[in-house]
Amino acid sequence: MITAAYSSTQGGLHVPVTFPNGWLAFELSVLKRLRFGSVALPFTGEPDLAAHLKRWKVRVAVNDPMLWSYTKATALVENPNERLDELDLATILDEAYVPREKLDNLSLRNWFNEADAWWFDNVRFNAERLHTSYKRAIALTAGMMVGDYVLAFDDETKSMREPLALSDVFRLILQEVLPVPYDNSLRNKSTNQDPRTFLAERFHTDLLFLRLPAAVVQTDPIRGTIRGWREEWLRGGNDFWDELDRLRAGKLGSRTQSKQQYLDFVEDLLRTAAHIPAWALAHTENGFISSDELVDTVSRVRKVEAVYSKDFSDVLGVRALIVTAIS
Repeated sequence: MITAAYSSTQGGLHVPVTFPNGWLAFELSVLKRLRFGSVALPFTGEPDLAAHLKRWKVRVAVNDPMLWSYTKATALVENPNERLDELDLATILDEAYVPREKLDNLSLRNWFNEADAWWFDNVRFNAERLHTSYKRAIALTAGMMVGDYVLAFDDETKSMREPLALSDVFRLILQEVLPVPYDNSLRNKSTNQDPRTFLAERFHTDLLFLRLPAAVVQTDPIRGTIRGWREEWLRGGNDFWDELDRLRAGKLGSRTQSKQQYLDFVEDLLRTAAHIPAWALAHTENGFISSDELVDTVSRVRKVEAVYSKDFSDVLGVRALIVTAIS
């Protein structure tokens, strides 16, 4: 077994990111050591890694149980080359601030002031008028980024927010922040499935990249967070959470009663992916599951080849870990 440690670092509109500097670089530096022409990600989250792998001429299959991640991946990974034109922008932003009879999505008032809530409600409604699924996904991805931008400011920092209408922020994100679609001439795919179902269908895939979801022992950490607002915006309300919990119960990504139950969930998913020749498991070591416990779990299914780690304690107080195993 090889153990390696990495230490790397990486004017305009500020849009918050969910990964600290160097996190993506660490993952890519490990994957460069593996040979693969296709990859499956059952828990994609932010699709940055998948978008980079697409540029490596890798066939990418991405999945996530959360609609916000699936939507972003559709726009940035599955989408070969579609972009929004001025006619599309006119459709999306048509009367974006004009109140209709009532808000379609009342939960927006839990996140935004009244004017901003109307903007998000109208943009979500208008996006459905676009002619292709890729254009809708691009519009919704940019809309999520606008919301992340707004929610990055609190009462103490709201004076720092740019004095721009949200429609102008939307345009700036499309022009300056959102990556341009890249066509790698391969059939890349984004899905919104149960991770076990997704992996069971990946018959001709070289590599599993499993970014392990955080262990949830009490309340769902997504609700009430920046990712939670995205899900509520896309789903049109906040009355879906209990049903979503029910569908995820007893699987990796659901609430867990103990450390051992979480590790059992991991092992179960790995056995579903036994037909995929190479694995890379990314884990955030935060004190709940140790690196040794994860390695032992993987070893029960397949021999571990290497363990790579990077310390992010100065940023998040955690250590990133990637375990590789090849059949």
